Amino acid sequence: MRTVKRLDLFLLKTFLPLFIMTFGICLFIFLMQFLWRYVDEMVGKGIGIHILAELFFYVALTQIPQALPLAILFASLMTFGNLGEQMELLAMKASGISLVRIMKPLTFFLIFVAISAFFFQNNVTPVSQVKMYTLLYSVRQKSPELEIPERTFYKEISGKNLYVKSRDRQTGLLREVMIYDYSEGFNNARVIMADSGRLKTSVDKKYVVMTLFSGESFENLKGSGTRAREAKDAVPYRRESFDTMEMLIEFDGNFNMTDESIFQGRYVGKNIASLQQSIDSMTVRMDSVKRAESGALYAQSYRRTLGPGAAPPPPPPADRTESDSLAVAVRPAVDFDSLYRVRKPDVRASLLAWSKRNVDNLLMNYGFKSGQLSFEEKEIRWHHTEMHRKFTLSFACLIFFFIGAPLGAIIRKGGLGAPAVISVLLFVVYYIIDNMGYKMARDGVWLPWQGMWLSSAILLPLGVFLTWKAVNDSVILNAETYLDALKRLTGRRELRKIEKKEIIMEHPDYGALTVRLQRLGVSCRQYLDGSRRWMNYMNFWKQGGRDPEAERIALEIEAVVGILENSDRNLVLNKAMDFPFVRSFHLTGRAISPRAGMALAVCFPVGGAVYLLAVYRRKLLRQDMRTAVRVCGEMVDIIKV
Repeated sequence: MRTVKRLDLFLLKTFLPLFIMTFGICLFIFLMQFLWRYVDEMVGKGIGIHILAELFFYVALTQIPQALPLAILFASLMTFGNLGEQMELLAMKASGISLVRIMKPLTFFLIFVAISAFFFQNNVTPVSQVKMYTLLYSVRQKSPELEIPERTFYKEISGKNLYVKSRDRQTGLLREVMIYDYSEGFNNARVIMADSGRLKTSVDKKYVVMTLFSGESFENLKGSGTRAREAKDAVPYRRESFDTMEMLIEFDGNFNMTDESIFQGRYVGKNIASLQQSIDSMTVRMDSVKRAESGALYAQSYRRTLGPGAAPPPPPPADRTESDSLAVAVRPAVDFDSLYRVRKPDVRASLLAWSKRNVDNLLMNYGFKSGQLSFEEKEIRWHHTEMHRKFTLSFACLIFFFIGAPLGAIIRKGGLGAPAVISVLLFVVYYIIDNMGYKMARDGVWLPWQGMWLSSAILLPLGVFLTWKAVNDSVILNAETYLDALKRLTGRRELRKIEKKEIIMEHPDYGALTVRLQRLGVSCRQYLDGSRRWMNYMNFWKQGGRDPEAERIALEIEAVVGILENSDRNLVLNKAMDFPFVRSFHLTGRAISPRAGMALAVCFPVGGAVYLLAVYRRKLLRQDMRTAVRVCGEMVDIIKV
């Protein structure tokens, strides 16, 4: 027990530094992704360092739940890869400790991390997201820093375009200044040209004071006067010359913080309780609106008011008689076509125009209402996806551990190389699947829980499979394993490797061996003469895919080769390596019972495919028999020499 506790502490001490390191790396990567995405909106606006630091702080808090799964995958791969590479994992297994028991302390620790991540995302992330989006929106709304470029029109000042040919960097003097002022409309545009000028910002940073020297001003006076002029009249303008002119231009260069209440009511700023409450209230409101609008639409339809079988409107309460209350007359059907045909042509045209206007108004009215309902449904879906995301990201922490830990135990590669590549590839697959499911849920193609849990439903079986393979010490990432399986499936031949023994305890009896080789060759020829390439379908399955005669010949070949391995003659050893490995006597790949064979025979799509594969393996088996006949004859000739 004491040894096991030391082992648990050893694993935790090994995992925790790697987890902290990989978490920092992953969080830095997500921060860089955010920076690359929004860097164009931050550059050139003169934002203070403290504002940027505050923004990145809230971004880091928001990205923590997304960085955790990748960090856990990376750290678990590195931890178990290092243990496997340094043979420490093998020593633990040799001591009788299973891989599941080795993973136990880290499993409990990561369950605690996943639960903590859930509470963090439910309580801290909504606040950080509100702060982050508020700061980001304020940064977007801030006016850019007043930096006039050379030989380019500057359009960041509202209502004005500025052009400067050159600028003195030391004195700040602007040369050959041109200003297009269209703040009062393009028809009343004003053009100012000056030899030079200077710019300075007011103390409160709400105005820009521009001082111009030696210039002229041109102003269009088309809109002035007591009455509008005719289009054919000449357009008056005003030209002024000046030695010095000062212009006060409104330009707010301060950073104004937006009110946080804009984002607090959105789904990004709510926890699970608030999300559920909002979903319930929006659902009730939307259902009531749908019922009211559907009733109003039905009441406006002609089928409700004038259709066949519709009841006439009830009389007023004062005129209602006892017979009216006992029975309601049914209105007869109205033939609209006959009523329309008796009208005059001009009346028909007016009726059609009136009907078209009513239909257009109705379509416009209900199109607007449909858009409102669509927006409400979209808001409900966004609330649902946000609520499910708080669970899926925490659950992904455990899934990635049960992918990374067994995968590291299988590949047995530590360091930052192979684990980093595998982690990035797996996380890219997870990100693509998760993003696809999120968009499907957001757009209403799938239900919210289906889209948000799609990535977990796909990766969870992968984690179970890798854990099962690692517990059973299966080699699933070795290329030779898959090549051997492919060779066994297709019946491809393997080459024998026989080396000359330094010490031979019993030399072969070449006389008896010659007779045995001749008998083996005869058996192979008889098999070729008595067997066909195509087999009877039902007989094949009744035998369970076995070929007893081929199995007997295969055992005889291995026995003969076992005797030839004790020879001290190089020619005999080289020729013995030409004997094939006859392993296709199980034509289905492995032995099955006759009852299971008949069950597969009934399942024709599957049984037919296996039967065709068996026919191919039988073809290879006949080739082996021909090779065995040839090698037996050549071996007899070599022995007789």
